[in-house]
Amino acid sequence: MSEYSEAYQQATGKKPPIQYPALDRLFDAMKRGERLPPRGQQSVDAGLVAHALVDDKADPEHYRYYQWAIKQYLHLPAVNEMSAKLIGMVFVSANVFATDLPQPLTLNPWQAEKMQDWPLAAERAVIIENNGVFIWLHHLHPDWPLIDQGGNDFQETYLTLFAKLVTRGLTVTYLGDLDATGVRIADTLKQALPDTPDFLAIQTPAWVLEQLSSWGKRDPARTRFQSVQDPDLKKEMVSINRLGLLVEQEQLIGEYEKKISSWLNLVL
Repeated sequence: MSEYSEAYQQATGKKPPIQYPALDRLFDAMKRGERLPPRGQQSVDAGLVAHALVDDKADPEHYRYYQWAIKQYLHLPAVNEMSAKLIGMVFVSANVFATDLPQPLTLNPWQAEKMQDWPLAAERAVIIENNGVFIWLHHLHPDWPLIDQGGNDFQETYLTLFAKLVTRGLTVTYLGDLDATGVRIADTLKQALPDTPDFLAIQTPAWVLEQLSSWGKRDPARTRFQSVQDPDLKKEMVSINRLGLLVEQEQLIGEYEKKISSWLNLVL
């Protein structure tokens, strides 16, 4: 046992959760003052589901241990971590628009219309479903052109600007959670955009099946079939549903780094 787990058991009378050694490494990093990735990435890096350290109902034992160590043992007023709170603005991107402003760039509804014809800094960009994965990839690769989908956040102004950029020639490809909702989100966006041949250039049905076989977690609720229109996304939905497995984006950072680099280098 570690200093944290021993103190936790002594203070609460409860055994530490099974993945406590991985969480203890996070606590060590906190003590050293290191900046950590977004909370969802911390969860997956520790071998947990992405919401385990965010939602007390997703994994109560690990959530309680994490919170106890931060507040009762380390006495930290806040964790030095990258924020995933990017929802609420119209359009969040990095290295897409030609500007000297610090990245990522967050546009509000009053800016979006004027940005439809703004000069572009990239010919290709990668759409990332989840906020935390978007900001972590930007941190790891600050020059990559990325667009934050923000989950289920489909605002009319966002879609209008996005469609205009695609019409102007911006080539986009999509990466999201490999679960039923993630595939439905991808389908909703694809139907809202003009023709986008590269939309699933990385997240192909064959690649999805490979990731499910390698990294899949069983979850009947999150793999329940949902209706989608795109033929390739239907294949992905069927694979997820029949296998009963899902893969969260945070699990795929290493795979993303290789695939995105290769896709961008076709032009960059």
